[in-house]
Amino acid sequence: MTTSDTPDASPLGKPTTYQSEYEPSLLFPIARQPKRDEIGISGTLPFFGIDIWNAYEVSWLNLRGKPQVAIASITVPADSPCIIESKSFKLYLNSFNQTRLAGPEALTELLRADLSAGFGASVHVKLTTPDAFSSLQMGELEGLLLDRLDIEVEEYVPNASLLGANHEEAVVEETLVSHLLKSNCLVTGQPDWGTVQIRYVGAQIDQEGLLKYLIGFRNHNEFHEQCVERIFIDILRQCRPEKLSVYARYTRRGGLDINPWRSNFTTGQRPSNLRNARQ
Repeated sequence: MTTSDTPDASPLGKPTTYQSEYEPSLLFPIARQPKRDEIGISGTLPFFGIDIWNAYEVSWLNLRGKPQVAIASITVPADSPCIIESKSFKLYLNSFNQTRLAGPEALTELLRADLSAGFGASVHVKLTTPDAFSSLQMGELEGLLLDRLDIEVEEYVPNASLLGANHEEAVVEETLVSHLLKSNCLVTGQPDWGTVQIRYVGAQIDQEGLLKYLIGFRNHNEFHEQCVERIFIDILRQCRPEKLSVYARYTRRGGLDINPWRSNFTTGQRPSNLRNARQ
């Protein structure tokens, strides 16, 4: 595997020859820390969390050469030193297309070993095979919809100064949701569409300012994980909630969706992996 701090060195935005036989070196890790340095995160992380990857285009051959298919869900700890660039992830998955394996268990073990090495931390891998497809469910993130607000928007870059909270009033517990999150790929500029859920306990956050702030990512170039961490840190610093979690469900590209979750309180449940309608 190649390790680099620079996404420009990844396969993103470059002509690609797809390899259809198993090749773990296709995975391209990118260190998380440089982007965390940009938002002032050093030393102990101010959150814990996970990134949930769902891969809908997983296929391999059984030992008799018959194609098999599955959906893979990969859970990555937020304290892993690296992310994996998503195009390289897709190229890696496609390298199984003409690879003969003994069964789903063999594929699961290869995925777990290779991805753990790439992310630099132990990951959890779950394969759902066609006999269990009917058990998969869909759902939407719960919360008060910020998009109901009739606001005027003039700024399409993140501006943390738009965030504020009323510290003169009693502490509240709220869950807020917006479907209007859009950012762009750090390298190619392609649009990334998402729904974001913000749970917090603390002074009541100004909802109009929060919605304008979230819409401000519309022309912002960062990977999914980096956007969610920026949102978390900006809300934490500007609004000073006692408890905070941020969860985003992004639409898929190339058969992959990435869903980062960051939280600083343990009483909240880990997020479900229900697929949203737009995913």
